[in-house]
Formats: sequence, structure tokens, C-alpha cells
Amino acid sequence: MTTTMNSSSTTDRKGWPMLLLAGVFEVGYALSVGGSEGFTVLWPSIVAVVFFLLTLYALSVALRSIDVGIGYAVWAGIGAVGAALLGPVFFDETLTPAKGLWLAVIIAGVVWLKLADRTAPAST
Repeated sequence: MTTTMNSSSTTDRKGWPMLLLAGVFEVGYALSVGGSEGFTVLWPSIVAVVFFLLTLYALSVALRSIDVGIGYAVWAGIGAVGAALLGPVFFDETLTPAKGLWLAVIIAGVVWLKLADRTAPAST
């Protein structure tokens, strides 16, 4: 007897990891855009375009199994937090305690959105 795997269960397992990957690409995009100085510096501009295409692809794959509202909010949150945390590392930016507090609120919101997206177990 052979069993076939439901394609939606395979997609469900890929959705959240792809969304996290899309968020990482979004951080790369944001940082490279910052370094491109308005797309006037060649290599950061090229890197920005590559990250932009990667983040859109990964996000589109993730949204096959994650609601658009949830997926977009999580993706944007990852990008915003990542850029805010890494901005001081790569650029002349500051991360104040107040900014850190609000970034923590965004992180908590992203975690709660993930928890809210859990599907209820099927009743028998």
C-alpha cells in the first residue's frame, strides 16, 4: 500500500521557513539600499536589486500557505527589526533604549502572529 503526501501539508512545512528567509532577504535589501546612497553607488545598488528579487520570490512562496495579512506583517516586521538592529553596525545610526523597547514590541507581535496562525487539531 502506498501513501501519498498531501501537497498542502508539504507547502505548510515550507511556508514559515520561507517567510523567515524572505525576512532575511528583506533585511539585506534594506541595508544594501541604505548603502547604495540613492542607487548612486554601483555594487550596493546591484546587491539591493538581487536581494529585492530574492525577498519577493521567497515571500511569494511563503504566501502559498500563509495568509497574506499574517505573512506580510511578519515579513515587514522581520525586515524592520533586522534593519533597525543592523543599521548601527553598518551605518552611523543609533539604537536607543526607546527604539529597543518598540522593536521588542514588534518582535512580540510577530511571535504572536505566528502562534495565532497555528491550525487547530482536527477533531475525530
